[in-house]
Amino acid sequence: MTPPRSARGALQCVLLFLATACSSNAGSGRTRTYYIAADVVSWDYVAGGQDQIKGTPFADTAFFAKAKPLPVSTAYQKVLYREYTDSTFKTLKPRPPEWEHLGFLGPLIRGVVGDTLRVVFRNNGPRPFSMHPHGVFYTKDHEGSPYVDGSGGETRHGNAVPPGETHTYVWPVPERAGPGPMEGSSVMWMYHSHVDEVRDINTGLLGVMIITARGKARPDGSPIDVDRELVANFDQVHEENNWLAPQNLPLTQMKFSPTPNPAQFELQNFYPWFVKFSINGYTHGSMPLAAYTVKKGQRVRWYLMSSTNDFDFHSPHWHGNTTVINGMRTDVTFLGPMQMMVADMVPDDVGTWLFHCHVTFHNVAGMAVRYAVTN
Repeated sequence: MTPPRSARGALQCVLLFLATACSSNAGSGRTRTYYIAADVVSWDYVAGGQDQIKGTPFADTAFFAKAKPLPVSTAYQKVLYREYTDSTFKTLKPRPPEWEHLGFLGPLIRGVVGDTLRVVFRNNGPRPFSMHPHGVFYTKDHEGSPYVDGSGGETRHGNAVPPGETHTYVWPVPERAGPGPMEGSSVMWMYHSHVDEVRDINTGLLGVMIITARGKARPDGSPIDVDRELVANFDQVHEENNWLAPQNLPLTQMKFSPTPNPAQFELQNFYPWFVKFSINGYTHGSMPLAAYTVKKGQRVRWYLMSSTNDFDFHSPHWHGNTTVINGMRTDVTFLGPMQMMVADMVPDDVGTWLFHCHVTFHNVAGMAVRYAVTN
């Protein structure tokens, strides 16, 4: 006998609740599924070998007096999040041109308040990794972070996915994951591997989620009152603390053990070359100018964030145009470690402009790109 429609609907709601571990104020939206893998990838911080800020061939320069020159490439083996078309993880999903500026960041994950994000994660890396989200709702099975929490579940599969294995994370998007009372129509949250937070992120496992308020989104989840969205991650990357450091650094000179300890490195030897002051993985203006090109009069939303490393404080500064952040007009702001911020701009000054960190030695070390405003 077929149960009444009302009973069937109630049963479906219960099953959906159990399947997604839904919070009380999430749901009623759509389920957005992403297929994301942790892949070993070569990344070049100065692709093309040209310093596009100075307009000269790139030459790494020491800014510490005791530093000694070392023959270090600008390209490094990293483990990066990449998006695939389906659960076979055989076909990479092309990154749209408007998101090429993400650089070495993981794929954009979009959600609208009321949605459920479903991320099928495959670890193609050499050791256990995970995906830990900020802002959205998750239960312990979907947290992606191993630690003793008193629940007896420290060995949960999603907390440290072994190499070659797959785990599905389910993250409902409640109201508290969306914009607050004094914010606009969308906010940004980061996601990253949290098995060894320091080394995982230095290896490259970091990405962004954009959450749009309920009723303020287009069908694809983007905010209806924004014409162009741009992400800028100010990242002091310690390549000597990359899990793949033995493949990247000159073994004959650094005398690595099989599992190198960052304490092996003397500051005067590694700092100017192996610490990369980057914006989305680009240094010394190497981000293609087209990636950060906007139009005069467009409603441009910048999502800013800083990464996790010690002393990772940054001061993003736009030349030529101003932004509004938390109701205040400014052209420079401040980011502490792991801070996330939204800046709205309506550019009116046509030209090619500098966008850089105003911490002086960060700028000198390469934390600078260009953006363009056209007619």
